[in-house]
Amino acid sequence: MITDQKPLPNVKQRVQNHAVIILASGLSQRLGQPKQLLSKSSLPLVSYMIEQALSTQPRTVLVIIPKDYPVISKSITKDPAIHTIINPIPKVGMAHSLSLGIAALAEFNNSKPLERILIMGIDQVLLDESHLHRLLAGQSEVVASCYDNWQPLIGFPSIKPSKNNSQFNKTAEDNTKKGIIGLPLVINYQRLKSWQAALSGDKGLRHLIRALPSQQIETMVNNQLSYDIDTPEQLAYARQQGWLDP
Repeated sequence: MITDQKPLPNVKQRVQNHAVIILASGLSQRLGQPKQLLSKSSLPLVSYMIEQALSTQPRTVLVIIPKDYPVISKSITKDPAIHTIINPIPKVGMAHSLSLGIAALAEFNNSKPLERILIMGIDQVLLDESHLHRLLAGQSEVVASCYDNWQPLIGFPSIKPSKNNSQFNKTAEDNTKKGIIGLPLVINYQRLKSWQAALSGDKGLRHLIRALPSQQIETMVNNQLSYDIDTPEQLAYARQQGWLDP
């Protein structure tokens, strides 16, 4: 089921019993600098995304960061609800980071069992808390975001569709009539735990979600989520648009 980005009344008032996993252990090799430390609203991007996560009033926020980057650890907001998890092998891929987060959740599932997990990245620079609340308001076992690919950028001719530009040419698995289905998403905790052993590489969760029956997945359309930051050209465009600080 696809849901357009329309106002939802009283979403913030809904009582939640969830945790958040923020996948922030990427090495930003194409960008050439840690995207975790890009600035938005005078905050490091990783801290900005943590603030968005905290707005949903989770039990805890687990932030997965790469080893050997103490500057990232020091930039993270200090709060009793926030816990950092070090990924010792960040090159392995996003699925390994997620597996580390799932393992860490066991510590927070004792007195009151968790119901759902909100999973986020950090580089969808137009993500806001209203979209996260909409995801949490969904009723399905998986409630995922749905959005288009990056579009060619006016004034930045070097960013355009080409056979060699994977940002614009996703695989057949990524491109469907529904668009890209991905992060951020909310998933039933028990379902996520059952999938942990199957997570590997960089796209372990995506193919598992796509195999679900349609009645178990709901998607929330928000094309602003198309704009993630992977290259210097995309970073320059985001700054030009005021999406990130200069």
